[in-house]
Parts: sequence; structure tokens; C-alpha cells
Amino acid sequence: MDVAALPPLRETIAKHGLDARKRFGQHFLLDLNLTRRIARAAQPLDQGTVIEIGPGPGGLTRALLLEGAAKVVAIEVDPRALAALAELQAASGERLQVIEADALKIDPASLGPAPRRIVANLPYNISTPLLVRWLQQADAIADMVLMFQKEVVDRLVATPRTKDYGRLSVLAQHVCEIRRLFDIPAAAFVPPPKVTSSVARLTPRPSNQRLADLAPLEKVTAAAFGQRRKMLRGALAGIFADPVATLEGIGLSPTARAEELSVADFITLAEMPSK
Repeated sequence: MDVAALPPLRETIAKHGLDARKRFGQHFLLDLNLTRRIARAAQPLDQGTVIEIGPGPGGLTRALLLEGAAKVVAIEVDPRALAALAELQAASGERLQVIEADALKIDPASLGPAPRRIVANLPYNISTPLLVRWLQQADAIADMVLMFQKEVVDRLVATPRTKDYGRLSVLAQHVCEIRRLFDIPAAAFVPPPKVTSSVARLTPRPSNQRLADLAPLEKVTAAAFGQRRKMLRGALAGIFADPVATLEGIGLSPTARAEELSVADFITLAEMPSK
């Protein structure tokens, strides 16, 4: 049996008792037209390694294989899904490897040869921590095509002086070029979530265009956006010995608030000596 001849996903879910579990943040996307659209957005797939997080019954996994992925490494934490994925693995031969593990503990560089592409319908409950982890490991990743709650993509692409602009906006935009691709309505999922989902493509910038260590930027943005309405002179008091002098020294107003600063402003701040 090849991948195209496998039974419909609904039959696979019923056979293996794969009802979506809230604790895993699961919402299954069963429409092959939609999963193949996501897979096509991640092309080229015929080189290196495609890393999928939370494949569940294997809907997106099937699409990736059908769209020509040379090698898919699927990371799944739910042991109930392993039997369903084993059937898909048998149909796809050596093109699919399934690893039972927590994606938050996996180093992408360990999962196969470059170029590595992460393609995933991310579990809602860990999507942001996963993304921040991957931003820290961007040297190992060629690009990412990821599905989030729409509100997360709104934050990823947000500009200064808007309500969605925040710490995640700054970190992601500094590390990656980000493009919103398309939305997927709640009705397309089983069970339907209460929100619309969005697919975005994030392509890491060349290493010489981003900080080698994101820790100072994470520290500064966490402090600055921790209390959004606080002036920077107060919000950054725990980081800089003299925040007023530091801000004025780089041409920023001590009375400004975090949402007024550009990504470039935050990079400049992150490069300043701290306490």
C-alpha cells in the first residue's frame, strides 16, 4: 500500500480511538486539500529534512509525503497516535521517521541533514514556547511553515504602536522574515476550536544579520513589555544602572513606552551594557 491508498483519516481516527485531547492542544485538520496547501507552501520539500510537530493521526504528514517530501521526521508526544503513524510509516518506507518525544526538548539540528524545514499544525498550548525555542536555534533551520491561532500570527507581524505589537513581534521579526499566508476557519478542524487559525512562513535571516545570542534581547523585551503602560525609564530600571542615561545615549526618550520602539531600537538596547 502507498500513501495515496491509505484509508480516510476519519477511519484511522476511529480505528485507533484518536479523539482529540485538550491536554495535548489537539485539533485535527482532516481536509487533504487544506493540508496539501500547507505542504505546498513549504516547498521545496525534496531536499534535506522536514520536521513535523504533533502529527496526530497524520493528516499533514500524508500531505507532506504526497507533495514529495524526501524525509519527514514527525515528533509526537501522544502515545495513542503512534499506531496510526506506524501504518503511515509502513506505506511510506524510509521517507517517514516517527519519534515519540516532547518537541520542547528536541534540538532540530539532531533530527536530520540540512536544509531543515519545520512544518506543523502546532498544538495551541505550546505554540509560542516552541517558536521562541526555534528562534534561539535559527542557525539549524532553513525555514518554518507553521499554523497558529490567528491572534498569534497577528502578534508575529504587528508593527509598533499597535495593540498586537509586543515581545514576540520583536523577537520573531529580528530573527526571521515573516509572511502571513492564509487563514483556516475553525469549522475545518475536528473538534472545531473557538478561534480562526492562520498559516505563516518564517525564514531565518542570515546569521550576520541577527544577534548571535538572543538572551539580552529576550531580557530587554520581557522587561519593557512586562508592564506595557510603564515608561521605559521605570520598566528598564532592573536591567540598566542608569536607564535614563542609557536611553538618552542612544537617542530614545526615557518617557517612551515599549510599544513605541522599533525592532531596531530594541536591538540597540540589547547591545548596551547591563547591570
